[in-house]
Amino acid sequence: MILFDKRYPATLDTLVEASTAATLETWTFDDQATRRRAERALADRGITARCRSAYKPLVCAFREEITTEGLTRVEVTFPRHPDAPASRFLLESYPLAALYPGVGFEFAAGDMCDELPVYRLRLHYADGRDEPLEVLAPNRRHVDFAEEPALSPCGWQIVDGAGGALTTVYEQLFAEAMTAIRGATWSTQERDQEPYFEELNITVTLPIADEPLGYADEALSLREALHEEFYFSLLEVFQRRSGRPLGDRHLQPGQIVPEIRLGNGYEVTVETRDYDRETIASPRESLDAVTRPLSPRQIAEELESLGGTPFYATSVAGRRVEGRYVAGGDRGVIISAGQHANETSSPAGTLQAAGLLAQREGAHFSLCPLENPDGYALHQRLVADNPCHMHHAARYTALGDDLEYREADEHETAIRLEAERLTGARLHLNLHGYPAHEWTRPLSGYVPRGFEMWTLPKGFFLILRHASGWADASRWLIEAVTLALGQVPGLRAFNDRQIVLFETHAGETGFEMINGFPCLVAEDDRHRVPLTLITEYPDETVYGDAFAAAATAQRATVLAAYEAYQRMPGPLFADAHGGDANAGHPAAG
Repeated sequence: MILFDKRYPATLDTLVEASTAATLETWTFDDQATRRRAERALADRGITARCRSAYKPLVCAFREEITTEGLTRVEVTFPRHPDAPASRFLLESYPLAALYPGVGFEFAAGDMCDELPVYRLRLHYADGRDEPLEVLAPNRRHVDFAEEPALSPCGWQIVDGAGGALTTVYEQLFAEAMTAIRGATWSTQERDQEPYFEELNITVTLPIADEPLGYADEALSLREALHEEFYFSLLEVFQRRSGRPLGDRHLQPGQIVPEIRLGNGYEVTVETRDYDRETIASPRESLDAVTRPLSPRQIAEELESLGGTPFYATSVAGRRVEGRYVAGGDRGVIISAGQHANETSSPAGTLQAAGLLAQREGAHFSLCPLENPDGYALHQRLVADNPCHMHHAARYTALGDDLEYREADEHETAIRLEAERLTGARLHLNLHGYPAHEWTRPLSGYVPRGFEMWTLPKGFFLILRHASGWADASRWLIEAVTLALGQVPGLRAFNDRQIVLFETHAGETGFEMINGFPCLVAEDDRHRVPLTLITEYPDETVYGDAFAAAATAQRATVLAAYEAYQRMPGPLFADAHGGDANAGHPAAG
């Protein structure tokens, strides 16, 4: 059923046709090539124009206007606004320090001011020049679709010296589609409750090309940003509808799928669909030299080759969730991957590790390398069009919930319950990833609400959650694992590079450094298994050698944690488990 369908004229095309100004400055959500074309068209009409980017205006100013040849040092005073987090405009300057490695960037917070935000720069050149410069960062106050106050980048224009807001098609398309969805009737004769649909599809075409920045995986991508806006804004809309608090991961609205494509014009269609139950065929990879996400078929074949005892569950859309149990004399360990299906290095890394563990005498573990096959199938569908986008729509299940937070013991949840029953494990290795490049929501305050700590990559880090009484065991385990990870070639150097850049543009990581790795160790009662070690590698969107390095880090963590767990001193294990040093170790005694 189609809920909304509309075509829009381009903002700059409309301005070119209608403007009668002598001078014109604009800030719009357009790529650089489109803005340069508009300037030329305006010049042909006798109008002196400068068309700038409303998205990341400081970064674009360095790329497009500021003379960087001979530049040695830049003092940046970034604006602060009472309606924005203190570091928000510092974040928007990312990744300038990496784009110009020969330039010394010095960032300082400006005075709190509720006027239009402005970056104030002082540019220092090798020939002695010292130039001041102001870079405008247009923003508007508004109430977003989560019904929360926000300060967001916006369109702006200065016509013959007079400034004012400019509603861009990028903002209008989003607002009108969101309004249509929020205002739709989701009830049936029987109910008005979750899930509201199987798939809610938002198909958008935008004539906005991605612009790689020339550093790591970073790009200016307004199409990716719009995917993130639609997906998370709609989660918030349905959280409000259901009466849940914002960010509640128990929400089960159905599968929300923004498909944001490159096209010749601005178009949007919103419709409800049945679940897509197809699986895209993709080439087989060498598991030992993997360079891209594995196909579901190869994951199943690699899992079967481990031997052991198979066990299964069925996903919401009817796909098989598969696990293997290898019984032995070691302390049992649960290994899982693919809970968040756009975090793609964990299935490969766990399968690599499990192949080695299975050769170990006494090996005792279970493995489910793909806990969320519905999300993984959606990810394959989305990357076929935009392989370098994060695609957080594939993060959750077909019900739209985070698998770990599901309360009902059904569908995908059953695979973990069976793994716990089979292994008697006291350690769960739960492998994850996060964005390999900046994550933004520019139409709802820029910083992703509820995921603020994930907005910039900061290397490979670990989270260890433990039950009450397991604090000493947790500390022993994290020390041993991080020591072993320090031996992985290149991993510490990779972390150091990312952490330095993160701290330049975002401040402290907020994590404890243990043997050179950021870690968070905390008591948490959400898990049935008393020790849960979570990996977080910046793997969303990486391919080639970068993907191979991500899988290697995941594999190394599984092997290190498994080995350390077997060596954990009996008194630590016994104290935590109430006196039985062999608990979770069925073959002992």
